[in-house]
Amino acid sequence: MSLSPEESARYSRQIMLPEIGEEGQQRLKNSSILCIGTGGLGSPALLYLAAAGIGRIGLVDADVVDFSNLHRQILHDTDQVGVTKLTSASKRLRAMNPEIDLVEHSGRFTAENALDLLSGYDAILDGSDNFPTRFAANDAAVLQKKPLFHGAIFQFEGQSTVFAPHLGGPCYRCLLPTPPPEGAVPT
Repeated sequence: MSLSPEESARYSRQIMLPEIGEEGQQRLKNSSILCIGTGGLGSPALLYLAAAGIGRIGLVDADVVDFSNLHRQILHDTDQVGVTKLTSASKRLRAMNPEIDLVEHSGRFTAENALDLLSGYDAILDGSDNFPTRFAANDAAVLQKKPLFHGAIFQFEGQSTVFAPHLGGPCYRCLLPTPPPEGAVPT
């Protein structure tokens, strides 16, 4: 599928970059990513992925928007308090870019559903806040030979990395073989 006139206009500033061009923009349109979490880490990432024109974005979340989320979860607005984060995120992302396809996956990303959820996507973005989800995301990405974009934050510190062992790099378990004991790491 070629870019529509609306898409060509929307992404014109990206298309004019020689490193992207129309071919690169077409590749973005034909790509897909599964984002675990629409909170503090997922919010900014999803806004930029939608704005850039990633063609299909899967959202995984089981939470509702709380008033205490609004200072850091910039995808959600005050009028969405009490609404599921999936509904709130989809509404905002569709308003930002109606050209993309959003797929809502209600519930948590777990070891039991990880392979099924990831199977229809090119890559996975882990915006989770717990170790069981991070390990499930890593294991699914390794088994399906897909890149895992990982982010984590604690107070004023953050980290991000890309794991792609199918391309010769390490995976999350290479750096942290087992989850730390319950309560050993601050939340």
